[in-house]
Formats: sequence, structure tokens, C-alpha cells
Amino acid sequence: MTKLIKDFIKEEDGLGTVEIVLIIAILVGLALLFKKQIVGFVAKILGGFVGAEVNSNSIENTPVNGGVQ
Repeated sequence: MTKLIKDFIKEEDGLGTVEIVLIIAILVGLALLFKKQIVGFVAKILGGFVGAEVNSNSIENTPVNGGVQ
């Protein structure tokens, strides 16, 4: 019985899942913290592709579903 308990304590299979969840949570937190800077950067990059300046304020106020109801 003690060998079974020792083996269970030494088992680390679930550790990878916890690490991935923590990394995702940190990335989401950083994305929310720096949302304005990220949106401005993406708008600047997309403006270079389109050839026109993209207003980052209009992007921030756009609904996620594109306005479709």
C-alpha cells in the first residue's frame, strides 16, 4: 500500500496541463493589460498592407461579432 502511495506522489503526468493553463492565463492577462497598445500596433501593421491609415479607436469599439445580430 505504501508503494502505491509513493508512486502516486512521484507521478507528474498532470503537471504539464497545469503549466499550460497557467501560461494561457498569464498571456490572457497580459493581452488585456496591453489591449490598447496591441490594437494600435495591429492597426498600424494593417494600415501598411491596405495603404490607408486604420483608426485604432474604431477597431476597439467594433463588436466582436462584426455587428451581426
